[in-house]
Amino acid sequence: MKLHLMGGRVIDPATRTDRVQDVFVADGHIVALGAPPADFTADRAVDTTGLLVVPGLVDLSARRVTHASEVSAALAGGVTRVVCPPDTDPVLDEPDLVEMLQWRARATHHAQVHPLGALTVGLAGRELTEMAQLAQAGCIGLSQANAAMADNRTLLRALQYAGTFGLTVWLRAQDAALAAGGVAASGAVASRLGLAGIPVVAETIALHTIFELVRVTGTRVHLCRLSSAAGLALVRAAKAEGLPITCDVAAHHLHLTDMDIGYFDAQYRLDPPLRAQRDREAVRDAARDGTIDAICSDHTPLAADARLVPFAEAEPGATGIELLLSLVLKWAEESRVPLVDALARVTSGPGQRLAPVASGAGQLSPGQPADVCVLAPSTYWTVSAQKLRSAGHNTPFLGYELPGQVRLTLVGGHVAYEALTA
Repeated sequence: MKLHLMGGRVIDPATRTDRVQDVFVADGHIVALGAPPADFTADRAVDTTGLLVVPGLVDLSARRVTHASEVSAALAGGVTRVVCPPDTDPVLDEPDLVEMLQWRARATHHAQVHPLGALTVGLAGRELTEMAQLAQAGCIGLSQANAAMADNRTLLRALQYAGTFGLTVWLRAQDAALAAGGVAASGAVASRLGLAGIPVVAETIALHTIFELVRVTGTRVHLCRLSSAAGLALVRAAKAEGLPITCDVAAHHLHLTDMDIGYFDAQYRLDPPLRAQRDREAVRDAARDGTIDAICSDHTPLAADARLVPFAEAEPGATGIELLLSLVLKWAEESRVPLVDALARVTSGPGQRLAPVASGAGQLSPGQPADVCVLAPSTYWTVSAQKLRSAGHNTPFLGYELPGQVRLTLVGGHVAYEALTA
């Protein structure tokens, strides 16, 4: 289908474009911006006056993304590409399992799924997987998800092996021994509630270790879900040194602190845990200045009864893929971040982590795949279990009024979601 998106405010962070212009789509790609190409006749024209036209969002961490409910949630949130961690059932530690996941994802004909292969067999942290074969099967990198490595010697060997093939290793910066048994951030709130804490040094010590191993191996590392001011300061210094590292944070860490736990509200049981206000402000500042390359949803939908247990016994995680865009817009509004910079953290920034498998992801320029999100940025909606398309309603943002409603999502030029009359 040839599409003509008329009169929208086009923002493409990759090219720093921000202007009102038309977008022309044909054969699944953006073919022109502004003026139509010669002999272009649209099969459908869509009036996007007063709306934003931006690249489809790229979410660097979302689980259960081959389930119909989660695909629907992604598309309603303007997300067109998602990275799937390897902690699926079964674990993505063999090429056949990766190919099966991709087959299931393609069967939806909608959001595109980019899997991470397991760094070790069964994510047990001991025996390395056949990383090259996993990459050949379609994995964009290797990861332990939230599982720990057995020891630093194994991690060194993993980085050496991955580096040999030019692969990126995605790591959670958390010392397993220091974090063991913890369910909240160490500090006054956890102490008052009698909850076992996870100290900031669990993150910073892990970062020191990772950086030393990167210096030795030269392997590219993407750091997942940072949470502390001290940790981000270390990342900023490591980037200034020239180490080949990138990083992301979860969207909820832009807005929430450990004070939000209140009286044992299990909706706020997250991993990494919510930290102090100074940490939240550091996350906001690092996202603004580019120290943080990407903001992800860390989408983890849970069963309805998963929160009907005491805080310390609750499984960590929040549904978030359809909230990602709104939470980023809320941060941009509150912190006075230009839209082109805020949107870069969910489009071109994370899109670069998919290269070379999906070069051009998160971009909106001629020649690129027509993965497009059209949204009403100033339209507010209230988060409720009834409105969420995800099967998981476990989110700390229930009852929040958030900006931004998606009106149209294109994946490869195909209309995958539409609510233009909303």
